[in-house]
Amino acid sequence: MRIAVVDGQGGGIGKHIVEKMRRELPEEVEILALGTNALATSVMLRTGANEGATGESDIVYNAQRVDLIVGSVSVLIPHTMLGELTPAVAEALAASPARKILLPLGRGVFELVGMRSEPLPHLIAELVQRVKELVKEAVR
Repeated sequence: MRIAVVDGQGGGIGKHIVEKMRRELPEEVEILALGTNALATSVMLRTGANEGATGESDIVYNAQRVDLIVGSVSVLIPHTMLGELTPAVAEALAASPARKILLPLGRGVFELVGMRSEPLPHLIAELVQRVKELVKEAVR
C-alpha cells in the first residue's frame, strides 16, 4: 500500500503523522511525503517517509498514484496554508481515487462544526488507527 502524507508550511503535522505511521505500520507500507514546499517535504522525509515530492506539479502527479491520502482537511481547500495550497492541488487531491483520511483542522475563514475538540496527538492517533485498519483490510 502506498500512502501520501500531504502538508505545507513547516511540515509539523505531516511530521507527526509520518512518525506515528512509521512506528505502527508494517515496513512494506510505503509512505510518500507530499509537501507544498521543500521544508515540509524534508521534515517528513527525516521522520521516516520513503520518498518525497515537492510543489504543485509533484502533488498533482502523485495524487493519482497512491492508495490513501492523509493530512488535514485543509488540503482539499484552495488557498489554505497561507496560500501554499493551490486550486490545482486541492482539485487533484479531491479528485484522486485514493481514500482520504483527514484531520478536522481548519484555520482562517473555515470552521468545522460537529467535531469534538481533541488535542492534535489524539487526532493523529485516531487517524493512524484508521489507516492501520485500512492496511489490514487491503492485506486480506
